[in-house]
Amino acid sequence: MTSIADREAEILADFEMFDDWADRYRYLIELGEKLPVLDAQYKIERNKVPGCQSQVWLIARRNGDTVEFEADSDSAITRGLIALLVKLFSGAKSEEITNANLSFIERLGFAKHLSMSRANGFASMLQMVKRLAAGQ
Repeated sequence: MTSIADREAEILADFEMFDDWADRYRYLIELGEKLPVLDAQYKIERNKVPGCQSQVWLIARRNGDTVEFEADSDSAITRGLIALLVKLFSGAKSEEITNANLSFIERLGFAKHLSMSRANGFASMLQMVKRLAAGQ
């Protein structure tokens, strides 16, 4: 099992292949397109990420001492952002998730290139991932 830090480095390397932000956005959208569609039964209010302008649903399932995430969104870029978090955290131990220090978010430059509402929504997604991992 790879650590969150290893996955973080892999995601950074993937994004660093692209020099301009248009290409990075296209890649982010492609990540979202590869995310399996969340079954309609999970697209309920309880699974919605609060604080997102777009609709985002996130669920977590425990598998022993690890957590698996599934997610979906009605927005292409937001779907890419939640796909990043699913890729980063699925299969990790809950303690590793709740203690993760995610420097890659700043290093990717999302804070500078996402709209304020998307950046706030991404922070909300991250908070919900950590809350679900903690079993709350």
